[in-house]
Amino acid sequence: MMQVKAAVLKKMGLPPPYAASKPLEIADLDLAPPGRGELLVRIKAAGLCHSDLSVIDGSRPRRTPMALGHEAAGVVEELGEGVADLAVGDHVVLVFVPSCGRCRPCAAGRPALCEPGAKANGAGTLLGGERRLSLRAEPVHHHLGVSAFAERAVVARESCVRIDPGLPLELAALFGCAVLTGVGAVVNTAKIAPGASVAVVGLGGVGLSAVLGAKLAGARQIVAVDLSDEKLAFARRLGATHAVNAGAKDAVEQVKQISGGGVEVAFDMAGAVPALELAYAATARGGTTVTAGLPHPDKRMALAPVTLVAEERTLKGSYIGSAAPLRDVPRFISLFEAGRLPVDALLTHRLRLDEINEGFDRLREGIGVRQVVLFD
Repeated sequence: MMQVKAAVLKKMGLPPPYAASKPLEIADLDLAPPGRGELLVRIKAAGLCHSDLSVIDGSRPRRTPMALGHEAAGVVEELGEGVADLAVGDHVVLVFVPSCGRCRPCAAGRPALCEPGAKANGAGTLLGGERRLSLRAEPVHHHLGVSAFAERAVVARESCVRIDPGLPLELAALFGCAVLTGVGAVVNTAKIAPGASVAVVGLGGVGLSAVLGAKLAGARQIVAVDLSDEKLAFARRLGATHAVNAGAKDAVEQVKQISGGGVEVAFDMAGAVPALELAYAATARGGTTVTAGLPHPDKRMALAPVTLVAEERTLKGSYIGSAAPLRDVPRFISLFEAGRLPVDALLTHRLRLDEINEGFDRLREGIGVRQVVLFD
C-alpha cells in the first residue's frame, strides 16, 4: 500500500466558481498494489475534459467519492501478475474504455462498446471489478477505470496503450480522449471522404480535434460553429474554412448558405441539446449528423422523424471516436509526428494539481482549449 495525492470529488453539483466551492479536494489516498491483469502507472500528465466537468456539475452522474481524471499518459512502474506484454519503464496512454476483447461488441471489432468495460465504468471499478483506492479505509471509486488526477494510478492492462517514448507525455495525454474522440468521430464514425463538406458544432478540445481530423481527411469545407469568437478564430487557424457564431439567430441559415443547402456531415461536440439540434438542422438532405456530446441523461431533443425517411437522413452517435485504441492511438500519434495532425496546438494551459479547481472554472467559461495537469 502506498499513498498518493489525488483530486477527489466527494459531492456533485457544487456551485461555481470552483475556485471558491472547491468540488475537487486534494487528498492523500491509499493505493493498493496492482492485482492480476493490472499495473501501476506513474501519471506524468492528465488533461481536463468536459467529461470530468460533467461529473463535477452533476450532468453526468457518477458514484462518489470518486478520484477524477480519464485523459492521461504516464510511465509503467509495476506489473501485476499475468501482465507479460508491457515492461517497467514503458510509456503508455491511458484509455477510458477498457475492452475485454471477448464480448459481442469487442468480437465485432467495436471495442469502444465493450460491455464489461461499460459495466465497470458505471460501477466505478477497474475492469476486473476491483477498487484499488481508499481514503481512511473507505473505498474511493475509479473514474472510467483511470482516475488520472493523481500521482499514480493502478489500472487494468486493457486501459493502456504503449507508445513511442520520444513523444512528450504532456502531448501524449491528449491522444487518450480529445484526439481519439474528435479525430475518431471523423475518420471512424463518419468516414469522411475527400471533398466532403462538414460542420463542427462546439469547439472544445474534442471539437477542435474534429476540425483537425476533417482537414486531415480532405474535407473541402469545414464550417466551425461555436458561441465564442475566440474559439472560432482558433478553429480558422487550425484549418476551418468558415466560422459561424452559434448565438446568431440565423446560424443554421449561414451554414446552409456557405455549404449550398446544408453540409454533408455535421458533428455535435458540445454536449448540449441546442448544439445537437443546430447540427441536425444544418445537415443536408441525405446527410449525416454525428454526435459525440454527452448531455444529462434526462435531456431530450426535438426531432421530426419524417425527415429521417423523407430526406434519408442519418443520426449517429460516436463514443470514444468509434475507436480501436490499440490501432488508433499509435496511428494518430504517427500522423502527428509526420506533421499532419498538429495536436500540440490544442495544449493551452499547464497546471499543478492544486490548481485544478481553477482549471475547471476556465473550462466551464470556455477559456483556452486543453489544460493539462503536470506531475513531477
